[in-house]
Amino acid sequence: MHDWITDLISSMGYIGIVFLMFLENVFPPIPSELIMPLAGYVAGRGELNFAGVVLAGTLGSVLGALPLYYLGHIVGEERLKSWAAKHGAWLAVSPEDIEKSKQWFDRHGAKAVLICRLVPGVRSLISIPAGLGKMNLPQFLFYTTIGTAMWSALLAGAGVWLGKNYEKVDKFLGPFTYVVLGALLLMFVLRVVKQKRAQTKDA
Repeated sequence: MHDWITDLISSMGYIGIVFLMFLENVFPPIPSELIMPLAGYVAGRGELNFAGVVLAGTLGSVLGALPLYYLGHIVGEERLKSWAAKHGAWLAVSPEDIEKSKQWFDRHGAKAVLICRLVPGVRSLISIPAGLGKMNLPQFLFYTTIGTAMWSALLAGAGVWLGKNYEKVDKFLGPFTYVVLGALLLMFVLRVVKQKRAQTKDA
């Protein structure tokens, strides 16, 4: 897969990045953690423009989020979980993954779409509960664009920084993911505490 991704970016440039990031959203086994750092590395060598790389990655991700959004919007939760249980293995998607992304969306609402774009494992799947929840499409696109732009810039920047060692980005994402999750947990706790204080004052 690595050679295929490398060849596609080398031969098609920005269009190849858009195509790969589109696929990455609808076919999770294709990792953005490899696509965008490689694109950043190529930009660092002067073969592509860094801003163009980030824009292409963002565009591909936004376009790839739409099929999953409409899937959730049209099919419904139980049918999706049933399908994932029977056929999701080859897409690396399980009913538990769908449930996890739904819990994120139920807990954080529209902000989950933005935040989860920075969290490997749920960044693509968050589009499904957004569709299930009938989230307003312009709002969904707004948060998706911001989140995917940040993710694309982060990965591409890491590729420029690491140079030929761009493949190591995936190893650095583990600690980064825990930092993001920890920050989200803190935000949730503070929100609960704030709500309880408000309820106490009203009582």
